[in-house]
Amino acid sequence: MNHATPHVGAPVHTFTQLLSSTRRGARLARLLAVTELRSRGASHDLTERAELVVAELAANAVLHGRCFWLTLVLDPSARRLRVEVSDARGDLRPHPRPTTTAPDPLPTGGRGLTLVTTLADHWDCVPYPPSGKTVRAELFDTGRGVTAPVEESPVQPPPDSRHTPAVHQSPGRAAKAAR
Repeated sequence: MNHATPHVGAPVHTFTQLLSSTRRGARLARLLAVTELRSRGASHDLTERAELVVAELAANAVLHGRCFWLTLVLDPSARRLRVEVSDARGDLRPHPRPTTTAPDPLPTGGRGLTLVTTLADHWDCVPYPPSGKTVRAELFDTGRGVTAPVEESPVQPPPDSRHTPAVHQSPGRAAKAAR
């Protein structure tokens, strides 16, 4: 009766969200992915790569369906993130652009999967029953590993506006400046 005790690592975190097949839905997928990964303590490098992969896969899903599912599976002990984007159009399977042909200097699309191929350690496409598809990308954390989750800071009251000049910054720039 001497059985080895299974090694229990950090729990696997899964996040799933149904999103509309609009530009706003694709943007929301990207923002939700970044927020979820930061709250789970994923490294900056992994979060940035995942942000771009989610943006590209969500943009493709927006082109092909009425809605799509975003799923993130973060396994801190394996230092791995799996990004899954599922839509109802199984008849339109993604294919990476061939690298042997000369690139069109002014293409209207087709660079997204090349970017996913570069950023992800592995990606593939599998059927999503009954008639859809799931594009999966795996990213391994090669940076400094999984860090402690980001604690939410309490909301601070705005400074007295009579004594500070008004500075307007877009939310995107403010987020980049905070990094």
